[in-house]
Amino acid sequence: MKKSEAAPGALTRSVINFGAGPAMLPEAVLRRAQEELLDWHGSGISVIEMSHRSREFLGIVERSVADLRALLSIPDTHRILFMPGGATSQFANVPLNLSAADGHADYLCTGHWSTKAAVEARRHCTVHVACDAGGDTATGIPVPGTWTLTPDADYVFYTANETIGGVEFPFVPDTGSVPLVCDMTSSFLSRPLDVSRYGLIFAGAQKNFGPSGICVVVVREDLIGRARAHIPSLCDYRVYADSDSLINTPSTFSWYLAGLMFEWIRGQGGVEEMARRAIERSGRLYGAIDEGGWYRNPVAPAVR
Repeated sequence: MKKSEAAPGALTRSVINFGAGPAMLPEAVLRRAQEELLDWHGSGISVIEMSHRSREFLGIVERSVADLRALLSIPDTHRILFMPGGATSQFANVPLNLSAADGHADYLCTGHWSTKAAVEARRHCTVHVACDAGGDTATGIPVPGTWTLTPDADYVFYTANETIGGVEFPFVPDTGSVPLVCDMTSSFLSRPLDVSRYGLIFAGAQKNFGPSGICVVVVREDLIGRARAHIPSLCDYRVYADSDSLINTPSTFSWYLAGLMFEWIRGQGGVEEMARRAIERSGRLYGAIDEGGWYRNPVAPAVR
């Protein structure tokens, strides 16, 4: 069938992106953005031109927050923030907001990103490495019984999916009363999630729910307002919570596309359907790697 004769909704692009940076978005979402680019819903203006305080954009904000809350059943105990700087900016924001100057935090270092987060956190607080799987060479996750968690830590940090090494947590760490913080960039919205078990989750948009330029932070209400007095206001979670993430001009197009993605995921069957598809895709890919005889994957199957 020629490209021009493709069935409605069929993939017409010939390139599949397996890159580790920005991921592919559903063609239906991109085509909708294309259709709305010059004139958003008859407003006569593009979404990338309208004021972030306009009635039209505030409607986009409200729908995106409501859809995300519904997708993950986010309880009222947690706030949803949209912040600039990508997920890496949260490597500093987390200790600046959750750890006292004389406090410390526990880090589970299971690969490149969690190790990088620990290095950045050391600039702002004392870091205790509760487990170390070997940095970029990590191929597994040390069993919880070997971790050296400290009961008086300000928080415990881990990365759910280490994209460079290919190690993913198949469970949620049990940290007792210590707030659990997770970089969920590479697995956000890929499966159901019990948000109530976390003090804070953050995720860069470019993996699963939009283009780069925006980061979602889901933070427990009682953890907001602990930021150190000297930090820049644009690093303070309270500033974003009090302004509905509109303290300054956000990345409006990235936020708009994230909202389209939330709507699309809900229309596809929610995170339950995303999980089914992800398991099918990964099964095919790992099967081809393991059975092909040419490539080798050293990561333990239980944590792939």
